[in-house]
Amino acid sequence: MRSLPTLCAALLLPTLAVANGVAPQISYGPRPAYLIDKLPEGELKSTLQACAAQTPKTSDFSIGHRGAPLLFPEHTVESNVAAARMGAGILECDVTFTKDHELVCRHAQNDLHTTTDILTSDLADTCVVPFSPAEGDAEAQAECRTSELTLAQFRTLTPKMDSADKTAKTPEDYQGGVADWRTTLFADDAKTMTHAESIALFRDLGAKFTPELKSPSVDMPFEGFSQQDYAQKLIDEYKAAGVPASDVWAQSFNLEDVLYWIDAEPEFGKQAVFLDASYDIEGFDPNDPSTFPHDFKDLHAKGVNYIAPPMWMLVTVEDGEIVPSVWAEQAKDAGLKLITWTLERSGPLKSGGGWYFQSISDVTNDDSMYYQLLHVLAQDVEVEGVFSDWPATVTYYANCMGL
Repeated sequence: MRSLPTLCAALLLPTLAVANGVAPQISYGPRPAYLIDKLPEGELKSTLQACAAQTPKTSDFSIGHRGAPLLFPEHTVESNVAAARMGAGILECDVTFTKDHELVCRHAQNDLHTTTDILTSDLADTCVVPFSPAEGDAEAQAECRTSELTLAQFRTLTPKMDSADKTAKTPEDYQGGVADWRTTLFADDAKTMTHAESIALFRDLGAKFTPELKSPSVDMPFEGFSQQDYAQKLIDEYKAAGVPASDVWAQSFNLEDVLYWIDAEPEFGKQAVFLDASYDIEGFDPNDPSTFPHDFKDLHAKGVNYIAPPMWMLVTVEDGEIVPSVWAEQAKDAGLKLITWTLERSGPLKSGGGWYFQSISDVTNDDSMYYQLLHVLAQDVEVEGVFSDWPATVTYYANCMGL
């Protein structure tokens, strides 16, 4: 049996490795095998089981979505270290800005009330919508923005799992509401990051970069900070860190941001990713081209090489089998490369999988669908990469299939 000092040293090794700029050792953990065991008997299950003894390694096909937020507070150091240890070859910082125009990692400019302790801190009075308790049919609510804080103030906040108890009567109770398939076990002492700090961390972890320029919650320009200033500053921080453009996939739901990068920073623009929110348009159907708001060939002619819709837009069901959607086929035919989101964000799938599985809900009745859908996305839709809230699931598949 190992001595206690030896065991402690082994447990600390990954942290020390990151601190010294050495990528951590990759481990899948038990979840991939757990999901594979649930698969129906057949070729996919047999193939994945045969890879059980493979040596885990990093894969660019596996993208950490906000790190590993299935169990860790999103956009924290700890969440991204966990994702890297699961072999995510690309890590994400969703980029927002503070009052003093500093870039920080947050999923939205106005999510501090659900992702940090701001409502129970001395900064609660900066919230644009102060906390109001649940009363009658009205839910508890609040809205707190990074753009109301200086960077120094932002750094005082403590991250937490993204959640809110809408029945809360007090700000303290509002901190709850974590989905019962997530956990708060890994939330203690989690640390926020600036965008520049994420670049340094991801590089030390041996990962590449996919920052997303988030839509501002304030009117732009904001105190002299224009949308183009915002888009340019994101790129400038990679250039200042000496990161090659080939290691960066900058993303935005705003097509104008993507076109700006293509024009102003063509090397970075080659891998700029247009996040497609066509699903927000009334009547949109990924199998009816007449409802598609974008001309794929025109996008490609303008220099867009990557497009990224949610998973359900890329697949449909025919004769009980999952197959590529018309949207997916037409995007590929136009020369666009596909990235998709987000696996492992839906919790247990026994009741259809919710939003991310809506186009295949009729055939989704247990967690084995995580691998069944991933298999179709990889082999038939031919996506370049998959965002996941628990990257080990995707990393295992990618390594097993030689992606």
